[in-house]
Amino acid sequence: MSGLPWFLRLEPVHRIPGRIRLRYACRPGTPDDAATLNRVVEAVAGVTSVRASRAARSLAVRYDPAVTDATALCLALAALPIPEPAPPAPAAEGGAGGAALVRSLATLAGGFLLPMPLRLPLSLAVAMPMLREGMAIYGREGVNSHVLEAAAVAISLARRDFTAANTTVFMLALGEYMEDSIARRSDALLKRLLRPSSDQVWLLRGGVEIQVPADTVLVGDSVVIGAGTVIPVDGTVLSGEATVNEAAMTGESAPVVKQRGSAVLSGTLMEEGRLVVYAEHVGSHTAAARIADYVEQSLTAKSEAQLDAARLADRLVPTVLKLAGGSFLMTGDWRSAASVLQADYSCALKLATPVAFKSAMYGAGQAGILIKGANALERLAQADTVIFDKTGTLTTGDLQVTDSIAFDPTFSPDDLICLAASVEEHYFHPLAMAVVNAAKETHNRHFDHQEVKFIVAHGVASVIDGKRIVVGSRHFIEDDEGIDTTAHREAIDALHRDGKTLLFIGFGGVLAGVLALKDSVRAASAATIARLRRAGVKRVLMLTGDHRDRAAELAAELHLDGFHADLLPTDKARIIEDLSREGARIAFVGDGINDAPALAGAHVGIAMQKGADIARLTADVALLEDRIERVADAKETANAAMALIARNYRLTVGLNSAILGAAALGLLSPVGTAVLHNGTTIGILLNALRRAPVAVPRA
Repeated sequence: MSGLPWFLRLEPVHRIPGRIRLRYACRPGTPDDAATLNRVVEAVAGVTSVRASRAARSLAVRYDPAVTDATALCLALAALPIPEPAPPAPAAEGGAGGAALVRSLATLAGGFLLPMPLRLPLSLAVAMPMLREGMAIYGREGVNSHVLEAAAVAISLARRDFTAANTTVFMLALGEYMEDSIARRSDALLKRLLRPSSDQVWLLRGGVEIQVPADTVLVGDSVVIGAGTVIPVDGTVLSGEATVNEAAMTGESAPVVKQRGSAVLSGTLMEEGRLVVYAEHVGSHTAAARIADYVEQSLTAKSEAQLDAARLADRLVPTVLKLAGGSFLMTGDWRSAASVLQADYSCALKLATPVAFKSAMYGAGQAGILIKGANALERLAQADTVIFDKTGTLTTGDLQVTDSIAFDPTFSPDDLICLAASVEEHYFHPLAMAVVNAAKETHNRHFDHQEVKFIVAHGVASVIDGKRIVVGSRHFIEDDEGIDTTAHREAIDALHRDGKTLLFIGFGGVLAGVLALKDSVRAASAATIARLRRAGVKRVLMLTGDHRDRAAELAAELHLDGFHADLLPTDKARIIEDLSREGARIAFVGDGINDAPALAGAHVGIAMQKGADIARLTADVALLEDRIERVADAKETANAAMALIARNYRLTVGLNSAILGAAALGLLSPVGTAVLHNGTTIGILLNALRRAPVAVPRA
């Protein structure tokens, strides 16, 4: 059916240049609401506006005569395939819940003024939606909390206790309204992390600035961004200078100066100046779009804590029902049974946990930590072992070339750096960027080469003057390329002993030389590890492909519990798997492409801000700032959220058990039970919105 045209009939009724009105008939069983008609027809090329009238089966279409004409437009519309229906419009603030609250309040306040014969029809009319819903749920799912509430109101009406019935209906309506408002607020908090993108974008093409729809921007376009504009793409500044507020993406409120060569992120706000940006990621591939996806997922994903709370609430429903029956048998009073039926655990148990998760994720997002769902937050709180990949996490990852040793006499040390930089310049790995930066400090000669191949976690390869050039690790050079390095072992070992990272350059099947690089330990690494221990982490380990001596030196400096050195990329995932099998709940912190398997295999993966795209996509937690402190912040946020959830859990069970007990013993009337139950539920939900501040001073 999907291959059939959407319209069965489409007849022009009236036309003038630039406008046409048509009578239409959609294929039976297909979407025919005005929202879908407007959305689909507006997407047709040349159409500028649409007004659909479902009652009159009329479409009034305005179009651009420079793009299309009436005949071509009719043919295009007649060929439209059957579309997906338009998503339902979001409920208005308050919505039906607000109307029900007003009706129930008016009935409660004015019902006693009516003559007695009219009170029953009025109370029954106001309670009828809830009674219908209760019966429908009972037929569909059996007894749950809504069925109990409907039974309580029905008992009060049967006893002609209209005050109790009306009060109960009002309190339930008030509770639902407040619960819905709080849940909506927690959703809105998360969505506020993102700024809306502009619909139109200015591009620089052929020296002329033109405005185009944002969704038509392509990778490689030169995007012109002025003051007050939200940056629509991820890219690099080609020209201009400006200050950009990156708080929406990094949490950093101080504006950042951007100039030629600076990286900019979509979703950030240009405050002053003007930039021309080379678009590297557009549309759904931008950082802002990916974050939007994560946020949408986080709003729907349920954690184990949420599921446990929901399961407990459902299990307690039969207990409440039995308690109501027992209370009636003991007291012989239906009022006691009605009181018990109004107090249950469901509302607070089912709502407080997701509200607390969303509030915590919002707070983390503001602090520069993107947590991809309640499950990730829960698993981070459970982590008892933190494993860091060394480079780019505990160290800055900003390597500098310290030594260039050429073994081929035809190359000088500067030539060797430029030779490596010529093939490394296409990549953004810290090693490659360090070599390219070092080349800029020399004569910066560029060696022409053929296409460069990137061998994951090994290095790069190309051809220069008919000779194969390879740049990468010792394992890559020796084992994969078969290049003998034994003649230079003494020099290589000396560099290793100095704790330096080596980059081997093979040219024409022989070792042309090595470059030695070194990075520095982050100033906050030791303090972060100490905070992690205070947050309940029992072991902090390090994985690295570096030489054992250098790894041991760093582990001692940071007081780590252990390390694994000289690792191949596959070793990291294997070590994570082995430790997990022993019962460790591992939070792995990494940043490189080769870290992706370990990030995916850990109990929870944390990607650094400068990490490779695949690492950031794979991780459960993505840092939006290049600050190691955010790892400890994330752990403390997760711990605080789970502690809050546990407190709310105990409050819910304790308070509602006390209310139930008092109601069963006849100490509370139905009205008193309704007031206490709904009041405590709202209090618990407001408590769930609280979150611990992330109070790390910014550098």
